Amino acid sequence: MGTLDGKRVVVTGASKGIGAAIATAMLEAGARVIAHYGADRAGAEAATAVAPDRAHLIAADFGDMAAVDAFWASATADGLPDVVVNNAAIMRQAGGIADDAALWDEVWDESWRVNVLAPARLIRHAVRGWTAAGRPGALVGIGSWVTTRGTANPGAIAYSATKAAIAAATKTVARNHAKDGILAYLISPGVVATQMSVESAARTGGAAAITAQLPMGEWVPPAEIAALAVFLAEGRARHLTGATLDINGAAYIR
Repeated sequence: MGTLDGKRVVVTGASKGIGAAIATAMLEAGARVIAHYGADRAGAEAATAVAPDRAHLIAADFGDMAAVDAFWASATADGLPDVVVNNAAIMRQAGGIADDAALWDEVWDESWRVNVLAPARLIRHAVRGWTAAGRPGALVGIGSWVTTRGTANPGAIAYSATKAAIAAATKTVARNHAKDGILAYLISPGVVATQMSVESAARTGGAAAITAQLPMGEWVPPAEIAALAVFLAEGRARHLTGATLDINGAAYIR
């Protein structure tokens, strides 16, 4: 028996990195997983290979709000999920203050749509669905430590700002819908062993320099973030709702 047997879990950005690890861990815990991906179906298939019979893969461009709505309609065709993991996000390595205005506008517009409007839209769909059905539900947002400490990567200013925006939206749901049995948590990782982090590190001194600054001398494994997401999905710590759970190996303590 898995700890998530019988639960339906939506995981966005499930084709790589943190999202792929979460999709795998949710399946290993017994859940049925609706795995969102952008263009990398092979990555989503690899992430759900542990139990493909309990995985439903859906492609959607989260830069297009009509596609987000269509994704939700497909994901809920057989019923509402019990848990929604808002993980999908982009972090461009350009578009900072020193870049030209056209690139700045392009990156901010894309980041706003993918990192804020899309997950906020899913939050709205989920909360409205749960409240209309009179049933509980849980949101797990994958944030970042840059939402409170900023980023040392000048090209990632839009990423930092937009991740902070959706973090605030998630906390607002926690405050306003606890009475409805709707829980909302935010996982805030530090430097994670993903390609996104590798690309960011290249802008801020390189991977070795970043690693040297970390008390544990290593980047956070995506599997540890996935294990935390599974724990939250189990609903065994309801009074953690609204909490931001730092996972950074003591690199940022507050």
